[in-house]
Amino acid sequence: MLLNQLFDRENDTDTIERRYLWAVGIPAEKIPVGQTVADRYRVVAPQIWLDERPDCVPDFPEDIPPTVLPYLRLSPAQLHVPQVYGFCQGTEDAETREILLLENAPIDRHGNLYPTLVQRWAEASPIRQAYWLWQTLTLWRVLDEQGATASLLEPENLRVQGWRLWLLEVRSGNVQHTLKDLAYHWSSWIAASPNIIADPVDRLCQRMRDGEDLDAIAASLNTLLLQLAAQQPLRLDIAGDTDSGPLRSHNEDTCYPTASDLEEADEDPLFPHLAVLCDGVGGHEGGEVASQTAVRSLVLQVRTFWKQLQQESELLSPDIIQNHLAAIVRVTNNTIAHQNDSQDRIANQRMGTTLVLAWQLPQAVRSTTGTRFTNAHELYLVSVGDSRAYWLTRDYCQCLTVDDDVATREVRFGRGFYRQVLQRTDAGALTQAIGTRDGDLIHPTLQRFIVEEDGILLLCSDGLSDNDWVEKSWRHVAPAVLDGDCTPQEAVRAWIQLANEKNGHDNTSIVTMVCRVTPPRPKDLDVLDPQQRSADVGYPESDLSESSKALLYGQSVDLDPESARRRRRRPTSRPLAVAAGVLLTLLLGAIVFWIAYSQLQNDSNSDRPLPRDEEMMR
Repeated sequence: MLLNQLFDRENDTDTIERRYLWAVGIPAEKIPVGQTVADRYRVVAPQIWLDERPDCVPDFPEDIPPTVLPYLRLSPAQLHVPQVYGFCQGTEDAETREILLLENAPIDRHGNLYPTLVQRWAEASPIRQAYWLWQTLTLWRVLDEQGATASLLEPENLRVQGWRLWLLEVRSGNVQHTLKDLAYHWSSWIAASPNIIADPVDRLCQRMRDGEDLDAIAASLNTLLLQLAAQQPLRLDIAGDTDSGPLRSHNEDTCYPTASDLEEADEDPLFPHLAVLCDGVGGHEGGEVASQTAVRSLVLQVRTFWKQLQQESELLSPDIIQNHLAAIVRVTNNTIAHQNDSQDRIANQRMGTTLVLAWQLPQAVRSTTGTRFTNAHELYLVSVGDSRAYWLTRDYCQCLTVDDDVATREVRFGRGFYRQVLQRTDAGALTQAIGTRDGDLIHPTLQRFIVEEDGILLLCSDGLSDNDWVEKSWRHVAPAVLDGDCTPQEAVRAWIQLANEKNGHDNTSIVTMVCRVTPPRPKDLDVLDPQQRSADVGYPESDLSESSKALLYGQSVDLDPESARRRRRRPTSRPLAVAAGVLLTLLLGAIVFWIAYSQLQNDSNSDRPLPRDEEMMR
């Protein structure tokens, strides 16, 4: 599918997202909808402001108020935490003169708040419920360091966008909260959960009230989450490519897998679970050597690590996996650093590369009944530099990584606001790259996600991500790929063509990993190419247990055997077409019986069995 087929020239790929902001505090609540504040911000809903002059730098105070420091220090967690945009300082009313404005808040592109976790809880699948609990526990750690765990204890402050838990504000207080407080909220949430999650989480809540430490609670919750996720099917399809671009004579990008890698995919145990992308650092000699060396080293080491993991009888914790991945990155770093040292390269002569690596780790996990599932749906993400990872669905685009650049560093250390620091000429300069310094000084960002919905993991270099072209184009690509109207390889080529046309100043590399947890549609089975480079690493729908189907489709599950038997005996509502078919079958059977009884003719269909009750109930 070519670019002009995938992207309509009349569509909105060239437009900038409208910049909706969350205005913090009681003074902001008092400003009526429709009013324009400071000749710039239009109030479109209570506390939701639209910046009508987004090209202008927002106002900032001379000194950073202590109350906003937690936002700055939590900038690495911006997938879940909003960030400071600026302050409204242009009003005449002293009470509203310094209203804090937040960007990256849980507001959709139409200016509406995303729903609260409580609003979505009852309709969510048990897997998603467990995933939300896991995120609250993970956020508890980082918020506790900032004295802001109160952020997780106010229902209106917890918003959700699909799988993602998203804070509306960072809320601090003088009260020292403990896991007992969190257990109280968990208990209220699981009141609307099926037994498959309510029972084990209720036991966790009791342990939290008894004072058990966070690590022990996290380990138990992680096991529950993986047991639930592993019961879904999982199909992966992967594609990748790299292009020098219209203005570069050589390509400093390298990625895995490419088309040539796919030719040997049948012999590669990492396929299609691993994706790697490296962008040779601009302005440094040998960037292409560094990126190629890094990809080769990382693939070899992950392959060795995977062979070791297959010998493990116990499920390894996320901390152990992430520590090992960090060690792999440092070995790769030192391989390149050693080349720099041996060639007496100094300063900008030292070759280096960015890195973004995604590994869908198919750890085996056993359910409470002893059933062994071969893939726990974990996705590990490692990043260094400014190459990015995005998660795309039919409904949203989420940037999963944070750039390692000067602007991000200054915000994280509480030395400035992001929009303010962006005015510096060195704002985009990298603060980390693989190979430029000793491995002990490299601090990769490591994250663990759970694949529990259909989506596309997109890895890309800044040849595409610059000027927000992923955010501008995803709506025209992700649905087409997920609906089967566009192959992953076609999407990669279309994105590269878009990058060359719209940015064009750099090399571009893209790897897409399409993840599907829903069973294939009949039309997909009809056209499935047995040679296509994808893998089914889960279970077909016909092999799913009743509890697994409930996890997949969000149905309630009762683990009590007696209630399960009663449910199987209980009639269920069926579509009219099925009911009509049953009636027609009974009518035909009666006619055949009557004909046989009257001995009017010998009909071979007369002994055809009626449908069994359990078949009619499916």
